[in-house]
Amino acid sequence: MKTIEDLKRVKEQALEKMKLRQLTEGVQIVVGMGTCGIAAGAREVMEAILDELDKRHLTDVTVSQTGCIGLCAKEPLVDVIVPGKKPVTYGLVTPMKARQIVAQHVVNGQPVLEWVINVKK
Repeated sequence: MKTIEDLKRVKEQALEKMKLRQLTEGVQIVVGMGTCGIAAGAREVMEAILDELDKRHLTDVTVSQTGCIGLCAKEPLVDVIVPGKKPVTYGLVTPMKARQIVAQHVVNGQPVLEWVINVKK
């Protein structure tokens, strides 16, 4: 950074990324970040989700994390919660799968059925 404008640009980019982690009325994505999830690659999955949302300029999606929910064998876990629909849990999510979940489920409203491990009531 060489100018005040450069610093302002970095600040604006950081504020936009922070919006992704704040609660909104829109779609929510929750990544399991317990120790079992982290060991299975949840950090990379979270990074892929945030990157894909950023590439698509989706700022109305909330991304958060949760601890272990007891399905360690299915980690990394990702929940997609769309208002008015039942929450969907994906298991064994990789960064590539996470990007496709954003594209197909979050953007187009179609869950990726072959990766779904649970649809909550």
